Amino acid sequence: MVSPIANRLNDPSLIQEKAYIDGQWVMSISGETFEVTNPATDEVIGTVPECGLDDLNAAISAASTAFQDWRTYSGRQRGRIIRKLFDLIVENKTDIGRIITTENGKAKPDAEGEALFAASFFEWFSEEAPRIYGDVAPHSASTARIQILKQPVGVCGLITPWNFPIAMAARKVSAALATGCTVVLKSDGVTPFSTNVLAVLGERAGIPKGVLNIVTGLENTPQLGLALCESELVKKISFTGSTRVGKILMQQSSNTLKKLSMELGGNAPFIVFDDADLETAVSSAIIAKFKVTGQTCVCANRIYVQDGIYDRFSGRLVEEVRKFRVGNGADGSVTHGPLTLGIAKTEEHVQDAVNKNASILLGGKRLTNLGPKFFDLTVLGDVTDDMAVMREETFGPLAALSKFWTEDEVIKRANSTEVGLASYVMTTDLNRQYRVSERLEFGMVAINTGVISDPAAPFGGIKQSGFGREGSKYGVDDYLVLKSIVTGGVVTNYQS
Repeated sequence: MVSPIANRLNDPSLIQEKAYIDGQWVMSISGETFEVTNPATDEVIGTVPECGLDDLNAAISAASTAFQDWRTYSGRQRGRIIRKLFDLIVENKTDIGRIITTENGKAKPDAEGEALFAASFFEWFSEEAPRIYGDVAPHSASTARIQILKQPVGVCGLITPWNFPIAMAARKVSAALATGCTVVLKSDGVTPFSTNVLAVLGERAGIPKGVLNIVTGLENTPQLGLALCESELVKKISFTGSTRVGKILMQQSSNTLKKLSMELGGNAPFIVFDDADLETAVSSAIIAKFKVTGQTCVCANRIYVQDGIYDRFSGRLVEEVRKFRVGNGADGSVTHGPLTLGIAKTEEHVQDAVNKNASILLGGKRLTNLGPKFFDLTVLGDVTDDMAVMREETFGPLAALSKFWTEDEVIKRANSTEVGLASYVMTTDLNRQYRVSERLEFGMVAINTGVISDPAAPFGGIKQSGFGREGSKYGVDDYLVLKSIVTGGVVTNYQS
């Protein structure tokens, strides 16, 4: 049976209902499959292999073999291939957007935006690939020399989430390939088709067989993750997902002492000071909170608004959010799609806040007339720190507004969380901008903007939001190891 997504594409071959191992599209050795559904309609849109350990080991073996050749490519050679993949993603952004919308639920602007966001990392790392420089250091002895080489770490196990199924894969894969590493990517079982696009286009771009492998799975995800962590051939794990799972993967990797990158959960504060430009603050809050219907790890989860601007900010925010339309993302007039997984938690956070005397300024309920996974864009006022929404990441379209009075107070409240990924500050006071951004305990701070992700900016957190950075010139470092070469007996008599 041909997937119904394929019939909606300009290029139906972008849909692959198989895993990609050693340059071949294959079924699982067991023959087991699982269904993928559209969150807007609950329609089954295809099946993909439920890969097991034998499939994973075949992918790891292929990547290990391919590494010996891929690592010898010059950075310029790898960069040309990666750049071609950038071009292909841009050329196919409309189809890629349709695939993302169908299995993830995103509205068209967000879905096509993700395709271009994914492409941007291949563009960036195609330019970084030929610029992975080593170093020369002075030795303490005049007759010795030190060279420091940067070399690829080896086979990388990449585990990616459903909320950005092609972009999060692209951010990892592009950096790994740029350094000369090979990849075994475990895609999320909710959104395998979007991730598989990378292999389809990667093959067209000229990525050699075995360099990029993608295994699919849903029920088998925990055992596949364990096997990646315990494999002696896999030298690095990069994971984007929850703090809970990140801790498990870190423990499972301990016996093989892998290199690890962990981009984990967030609970982002969004701070609006009295001196902020109101329209900038409102437009930034809308992007930071409601992008992808609130399902991003950098979403503004706690919105602190200073007393003097609170009423004007809350009023304007409600006015603007009213203009959006929730529905099936396939409808071009829709701005926000369904929740892929988190509708129950969103509803719980609203109910808990209301029970503790928060006020509903907008929304606050399921949109059952649209389907079981739709929730109205919601703004709550009078939110206090004892409410669940302030302590836990909602991952849904819920803007929780809480009043504050002083700078010291809001910094203390913003930092009172075990995670530290993204944060946002709205102010026109330059001195305050520096003071607050330096005191916030987060890996990233956005000033007067709701957009924090860019290929040139290192992405990652501190505390229990993980470690390592993706994107930027630092993004290659997590896929490299240093080698010192010390040469002795150098003749230093320069006289002829």
